[in-house]
Amino acid sequence: MQAAWMIAASFFFAGMGVFVKLASSHYSALEIVGYRGLIGLLFLGWLARRHGVSLRTPVPMMHLWRNVAGVASLMAWFYAIVHLPLATAITLNYLSGVWVAAFVIGGTLVLGRLADVRRQGPLMLAVLASFAGVIMLLRPTLDQNQLFAGLVGLLGSMAASMAYMQVAALGRVGEPETRTVFYFCLGALVAGALGAWISADVHSLWQPQALWLLPMGIFAALGQLCMTRAYTRGATIVVANLQYSGIVFGALFGVLLFGDRIPPIGWIGMATIIASGMAATVLRARALPHLPAEEY
Repeated sequence: MQAAWMIAASFFFAGMGVFVKLASSHYSALEIVGYRGLIGLLFLGWLARRHGVSLRTPVPMMHLWRNVAGVASLMAWFYAIVHLPLATAITLNYLSGVWVAAFVIGGTLVLGRLADVRRQGPLMLAVLASFAGVIMLLRPTLDQNQLFAGLVGLLGSMAASMAYMQVAALGRVGEPETRTVFYFCLGALVAGALGAWISADVHSLWQPQALWLLPMGIFAALGQLCMTRAYTRGATIVVANLQYSGIVFGALFGVLLFGDRIPPIGWIGMATIIASGMAATVLRARALPHLPAEEY
C-alpha cells in the first residue's frame, strides 16, 4: 500500500504539472506557488474540519523546518527552471531520491550498523538505476555559464530530500497527514505571496487561464497528502525511489496532451524507472523490516 500511495502521489504531481504548464503563460512562478498554497490551504482546512482533525500541533518547530526545507527546494527548482534547460532542471530536482538514500545509508553508518548497510546495497543500486532512467528519458545538458544555476538546482534537490525525511519524522511522532500538508500549504502561500508582492509581478484573476489554478491546487494538495502518507508509513528509500514514477506520468501526459515525442532511449529510460521501482519494493521487503537509520 505504501508503494501505491507514492505512485498515486506521482500521478497527482504530474497532473499538477500539466495545469502549471497551462497557467504559466499568464502567471509567474511565484504567483503559482502562492495560489497552490492558498487553494491547498482551503482544501486541507475543509478536509480537517470534515474529519475532525485539529490543526493545532504540539511540534511547531518540526513543521517550521519542513516548511523551510520544502519551500526553499521549491524556490530553487523554479530558479533552475528559469535559468536552465527544462530537462536539466527536472533531472536535478529528481536527485532528491539519491540524496534520501545517501542520508539513510549515512545514518546507518553513524549508528555503526555495517551489516544493515550491506543488506541495503542492492536497494541503493535500484535508486541509482531509476536516476539513470531519468537521464535517459530527459537527456539533460549544462553549459559552462549555467554552473551557478546548476548548483542552485543541486542544493534544491538536497533541501527537498531533507523535507521528505522531515515528513517521515512528523508521521513517526503522530502528526496526521492532513495537518502536515496544511502547514506546508501555509508556508507555500506566504512565500509565494511575499515573493510576488516584492517583485510586483501580480496578474489579474479575471481571465480564462485562472481556471487552471483551481485543479492545479487540488492536484497538488492530493499529491502532498498521498506523498506524506507514503513517507509516514513506508520505507524511506523505497518511497524516494518510487517518486521517479512521476517522470513516467509526466512524459505520458506530454505525449497524450501536448503532442510530445519520446525517442527510443526515452522509452528505455521509462522501462528502467518502472523496473527499478518494482525491484526496490521487492528488495526492501526482503531486507530488514525497519532500517534503524530511518528512525534515527
